[in-house]
Amino acid sequence: MAIKIMEIHHAGVRIDADDRSMGALESFYADVLGLRKDEGRPEIPGIPGMWINVGEVGQIHLIGGDLPSRFAQGPGKDPTAPHVAFGVENIVETKAELDRLGADYWSLKGATGPDAEQLFLNDPCGNLVELHQYDKCRCRLKSRVTK
Repeated sequence: MAIKIMEIHHAGVRIDADDRSMGALESFYADVLGLRKDEGRPEIPGIPGMWINVGEVGQIHLIGGDLPSRFAQGPGKDPTAPHVAFGVENIVETKAELDRLGADYWSLKGATGPDAEQLFLNDPCGNLVELHQYDKCRCRLKSRVTK
């Protein structure tokens, strides 16, 4: 049984995160590309940056801070490294499937919200891939809209 990926959610991109570069980045994404930052991005201690909204399903996560980050779980296991993230139908079933397959992955809980769990693994070329519950993150427009 394959993992049930519902959507591509974000691309994580490394940035310099001083005050000057943050303003230039926000201006570039807004004024040149017509995209706006997610004003509801949670404060992540030690991880400056911003999330840029792209349509109804998708974001670019601009990630700064020292490497390795405080969330790193060893060499090559830093969730602030460049990565692509997918929303999965069920994070519990996804973990069970990764365990069944004997996949080398690690879990990060609570970094972006109290109920958030992110799973990270590398593809055969070493590219970092994130999996998280598709309806529990701010990558989706309907999750960012407050009523």
